[in-house]
Amino acid sequence: MKNQSLKNQGRRQFIQHGVAVAGSFVVGMHLPVASEAATGGNNQAALANAWIQITPSNQITLICARSEMGQDVYTSLPALLAEELNLPLSMIQVEIAGVAPVYINAMLGGQITGGSTSVREAFDKLRTAGAATRAVLVQAAAQRWNVATADCKAMNGMVTHSSGKSATYGELAADASKLPLPEKAALKSPANFMVIGKETMRRLDTPAKVYGKAIYGIDVKIPGMAIASLAQCPVIGGTPTSYDASAAMKVSGVIKVVQISDGVAVLAKDFYAARKGRDALKITWNEGPNAGLNNAVVRKALEAGLSKKGAIVKTVGDINTVIAGGKTVKADYFLPYLAHSTMEPVNCSADVSNGKCRIIGPIQFQQGGQAVAAEAAGVKPENVTIETTFLGGGFGRKLELDFIRQAAEISKVAGMPVKMLWTKEDDITHDFYRPMSIHRVEGVISSNGQLVTMKAKMVSQSVTARAFPGFVKDGFDPFMVEGSNNLTYDIPNLEMTNVIESTGIRVGYWRSVSNALNAFAVESFIDEAAKAAGKDPVAYRMAALAKHPRAKAVLETAVKKSGYTAGSKRFGVAQMECYDTYSACILELDSAAPDTKVKKITFVSDCGIAVHPDQARAQLMGGVIYGLSAALGNAITIENGRVQQNNFNNYPSLRQNQVPTIEVHLIPSQEKPGGLGEVGVPLVAPALVNAIAAATGKRIRELPVKA
Repeated sequence: MKNQSLKNQGRRQFIQHGVAVAGSFVVGMHLPVASEAATGGNNQAALANAWIQITPSNQITLICARSEMGQDVYTSLPALLAEELNLPLSMIQVEIAGVAPVYINAMLGGQITGGSTSVREAFDKLRTAGAATRAVLVQAAAQRWNVATADCKAMNGMVTHSSGKSATYGELAADASKLPLPEKAALKSPANFMVIGKETMRRLDTPAKVYGKAIYGIDVKIPGMAIASLAQCPVIGGTPTSYDASAAMKVSGVIKVVQISDGVAVLAKDFYAARKGRDALKITWNEGPNAGLNNAVVRKALEAGLSKKGAIVKTVGDINTVIAGGKTVKADYFLPYLAHSTMEPVNCSADVSNGKCRIIGPIQFQQGGQAVAAEAAGVKPENVTIETTFLGGGFGRKLELDFIRQAAEISKVAGMPVKMLWTKEDDITHDFYRPMSIHRVEGVISSNGQLVTMKAKMVSQSVTARAFPGFVKDGFDPFMVEGSNNLTYDIPNLEMTNVIESTGIRVGYWRSVSNALNAFAVESFIDEAAKAAGKDPVAYRMAALAKHPRAKAVLETAVKKSGYTAGSKRFGVAQMECYDTYSACILELDSAAPDTKVKKITFVSDCGIAVHPDQARAQLMGGVIYGLSAALGNAITIENGRVQQNNFNNYPSLRQNQVPTIEVHLIPSQEKPGGLGEVGVPLVAPALVNAIAAATGKRIRELPVKA
């Protein structure tokens, strides 16, 4: 993977095209100029950031602007380009982009991989780039041969003419670079797709991963690099006041010990020596304001927030409507702090020298990484290069910038390149946790059983207020409303409210963000309302989904695929729209006994056009497992400011033998693609507790189900 930097702006590398991104969209497309083609030179070193690169040797490369963390951008995004260039996917090579404005994610406002946006944001963008490129390649061939463009065909990296003339895309690239792109590139109809949506598609990164050639952050090597193990205060936010490194320096292999703003790093020839040296350090900590914090204090603050007004997220009708003969249903729901717990712990490599800073690692937010590294290294942002490796899991954790800053600080103070490696214990005890939240939901059921009013209030910390405070106005966090302002049910009188309550614990975006928080409360409550109305929970939902046919269709399909039967005491159901994808989850228990276990999960999604169907199902299945792990046994607890969980023994992920049968089904659709990477997570927990309530009569309103 090569990373390009902005250079040679005079070249014809950025071609404006009419797709809106912050007012205008730039298709970054490089076609080598005549002098480059004549010499046959490899111009990659001089290229600016671009979307498409075609060399004279007919090497066709997509510069991929999103981080690959298992969610398939390394294949799905090239597939968009391959489709419109009429290429087999195998002809596309991939390079991960550096930092540049052209790579800003239009749906998130930064060069960010998250929010299940990668394919949604790129679907028109990359297809347009491919179609426009194909058009000028055909035009260049027609002009070269003095024939009509209609008589030329671009296919499999060649432009051919009925006369037998042919040329590769690379041979035509120099001429094509002199032609203006069409004002409106004609995109293929889905009926004519040759790559997109095909079950035969295979991931481009699989061979590199199978053969051990894929580079993750922990694999990075820089000449002269030391391995750094960082001791951090056991209370997040604490700082070192003094340290004794004498014992650490006696450990064989230790090179030096340095202090940075929030820790003390031991540098060594290998990780074993660095960790052993770190364990020998004697450090005095200033534990800061969170030293006395614990879960009970946080929970009490959140409970107090239930009496606050908050920001109204969504209203329908009049919530104060009096319903004659109505029955009131009311419940509170609670969700704990959660860690991201990626398989690859936090790590980052940095080389600060000669007024420049080089950062290499598993990064989800490249622009933010560039800015924080520049500040830590004391250099200008333009003198910071960001090289993104494969991520061994992200889930939002690697949107954070703490590990980039730490690596840059260590390299600067030590005067040498370093690879900083956290342990799993570091990772879990110093995370940016999913917020703890409390939800109060109440409603009125009419005499015919309809839920005619519903009022829901969520109280939690705001991740956005910490990470992007400018986006929070008058107590309204746009990421706290996920799962509530997109409610699919037709409820005549509705009010959804959020209350931001700061507690001191640092929180971050966790896979599916607030969708998982709000879905648990809403889907649990809908089930409770159905029971209070004496209705089957599936039929109750169906009756309220008339205005959302896609939501109704996935629920109907889930019922058929799962074998759900009305009145059974083994099933739990939940449904929602999440990141433009409609999904339903039906969870089946093995019995109605108190010690019942999860037998089967049926998950059905309408995600619009599935670019890579096999990977779409894999993403949904992975999300289901991630969500089930959290629901069954995950919670972060804090005592005296210290996180009590520290590894898989007390913060477990489901093992293979613990995973139930999972079936994932996709509804064929011609709608634009919806998100997938996070969509499998939110519905599992409510489907689980709804199944338990059906089986045992016990209503669980607090997660995890098993502490």
